[in-house]
Amino acid sequence: MTDSQTSNYNKNKKILKNKSEVFNLDESLMRKLINLELLDNYDASTGFDLENLEDFVPKLTKQEIQALKDDPDVNVYEKTIPGADGATDIKLRIYEPAKKEEGLLPCGLFFHGGGFLFGSVYRQNDMCLRFVKNIKMIVVSVEYRLAPKYKSPAPIEDAYTALLWLDKNGESIGADRKRIAIMGLSAGGCITAALALTARDRKGPKPVIQIPMYAMLDYRADTVSQKAITSRKVWCYDYSKISWAHYLDKTPDCYDSPSLAQDLSHLPPLFSFIGTLDPFYDENIEYWTRLMRAGVDVEYHIFPGCYHSFEIAVPESHYAKTAYGLMYSALKRAFKIDI
Repeated sequence: MTDSQTSNYNKNKKILKNKSEVFNLDESLMRKLINLELLDNYDASTGFDLENLEDFVPKLTKQEIQALKDDPDVNVYEKTIPGADGATDIKLRIYEPAKKEEGLLPCGLFFHGGGFLFGSVYRQNDMCLRFVKNIKMIVVSVEYRLAPKYKSPAPIEDAYTALLWLDKNGESIGADRKRIAIMGLSAGGCITAALALTARDRKGPKPVIQIPMYAMLDYRADTVSQKAITSRKVWCYDYSKISWAHYLDKTPDCYDSPSLAQDLSHLPPLFSFIGTLDPFYDENIEYWTRLMRAGVDVEYHIFPGCYHSFEIAVPESHYAKTAYGLMYSALKRAFKIDI
């Protein structure tokens, strides 16, 4: 760790240590705490126009599609599967190695981020490509229904439908149904955690690992880390409150907000990571700790001076490369691939 990184770490540690004091990490104060490799991206960010979703979401989706890049090492195609109980069909974007190998490959069921309000199967295209290239796996990205048009539990039902489909039809796309990982980030991390609970409680397929990255777990959004992050250049307290308000129209349960789960036993092993400047920091630390106490195998990593989705924003930064490398290793162990 460099001197500047150590300085950032100590500053963040001090901020997150005192739970009795309310902090306000506004745009200027955040800038003093952010890891230097992430600073240019932070300065250039315009945030998320969640007060104007009708214009913001289509514009963002168009940008995501325009930003797509082909990779000669990865084949990408799409297919549609029926939704559950008459719900709308579900689009899947499937990534596979261009060079086919004999036998079935492990598979990751992936859920994009976007606060339940925006995003698509095109949103984390680069991350999905990285998984395929570094692990020789298949990735199935799920186009789940979004709020405010579709409230909870629509995304979770779409996720479970996709998991059931993959368990039954995995061989048709070259996937090994005995080596399925579930993974997602932010709101997609919430869906991942909720899917693990749903599959357990419905006695459904058993993923070999869950990877809910810096997950949006607690609808109450009342932790110190939530309220502290007020800079709208990155995911912040305001965005969390808006997202949960659009997503929920009923009293939430643990499948909406996994932090509410009372029984965390008999869940798949978990791998995750988070930055110290992420509003979801506190709720993730608490959730991981409770999982460990329930006997679940947990591996997590904390990155100082890093804001929400830092590895997406600046994938070539030191901490992003470290996060990806640790995640690849966790997946290889779960898939029983030699490291």
